[in-house]
Amino acid sequence: MLNKLKWRRRLRKHGFLKRSKTSDGRKVLARRRRTGRKILTVQHRKKKKNL
Repeated sequence: MLNKLKWRRRLRKHGFLKRSKTSDGRKVLARRRRTGRKILTVQHRKKKKNL
């Protein structure tokens, strides 16, 4: 349970929506797009299930 809360806190602090709200955050996103980053911000990785 604690791990889930840590991820929520991390996403709220460093996530895409948080970056999009501020002008400096939008600069960060633009800079990361310009350099060709595949992942722009922190994401919660889901475990892949073996089928």
